Amino acid sequence: MSESSEDRTETASARRLEKAREQGDVPISKELNLLAGLAGGSAVLASQIGAAGSAPATWFAAMLRHGGADSGTALWSAMGTLLRAALPTAIGATACVIAATFLQTGFLVRLAALKPDISRVSPMKGVKRMLSPETLMQAAKSLTKLSVLSFALWMALRRVLPSLAVASRWPPAYLGHRLVAEASRLLMLLAGAQLAIGLVDMFWVRLRHAHKQRMTRQEQRDEHKESEGNPQVKQRIRQIARTRARRRMMAAVKTATVVVTNPTHYAVALTYERGAKSAPRVVAKGADDVADRIRQEAREHRIPMVANPPLARALYRVEIDTEIPVEHFKAVAEIVAYIWRLRTRPAL
Repeated sequence: MSESSEDRTETASARRLEKAREQGDVPISKELNLLAGLAGGSAVLASQIGAAGSAPATWFAAMLRHGGADSGTALWSAMGTLLRAALPTAIGATACVIAATFLQTGFLVRLAALKPDISRVSPMKGVKRMLSPETLMQAAKSLTKLSVLSFALWMALRRVLPSLAVASRWPPAYLGHRLVAEASRLLMLLAGAQLAIGLVDMFWVRLRHAHKQRMTRQEQRDEHKESEGNPQVKQRIRQIARTRARRRMMAAVKTATVVVTNPTHYAVALTYERGAKSAPRVVAKGADDVADRIRQEAREHRIPMVANPPLARALYRVEIDTEIPVEHFKAVAEIVAYIWRLRTRPAL
């Protein structure tokens, strides 16, 4: 059963956000990208105009003063200059847009997004997208943006248009300076408006992305199980590990030198090699049923068993494959010496 958006009341976890990022689902403000392109293109265009000096203004003034063939020549010359400036401007704008995208996504590169997706061109899905609330929201944003930019442009042109009506009478040097100054002011005004739009859009996009990634409580529980591990599976793994460790322990009983018993509740198997520099080690231990199995293994492999309840209880606290503590050296040494005497005593 699919869960409605009303059920998604929990904030997205770091793991969910990371999965969304791996799939290329990250918040990107297109308005900030547009602002970066506008700023980069304007900067490159300004440098191009500065490098060209007063030549474009001279051609433009000639086009205004003369008609016929001269104006055509001036027009083509101006167009050639603009085209030569357009390529670096486009490159600068594109580079700034790419940089802004990388900054917003944390330098995320996802080549899988370049693969063609036939479902994107599905007519039915296209109609659904056109009628979706998200599309209507985008349309409202576009209208708002167009209104803000139109108002900013109107405010700029209302002041400059009356003076440009007599631009044909201006000297070329002043014309170029005035055009650059007015264009700069216009670009600054548009950039300021676009900056305000971009900041609002960035906040909106991030808010929408956080809302989209919200989780249900069941999804949080499932993710917790996935990250921490299913308790039943972990219990089964621990059970298998204990079973294998017990088998290894029982196999080590046949290598023991002696088994110290309670005699019924505890059993501890010790091993010691004659002349060894290390102390005796505990190779197996157990209580109740496990102790009974250790005694059975000892009888089967003819390992001597010695009843010493206090020592058996004390050695039971020692970890397997660990040397016995110093305080038990004397008691264990007496038992081992006794076992060795039994082995060397001649049979009657």
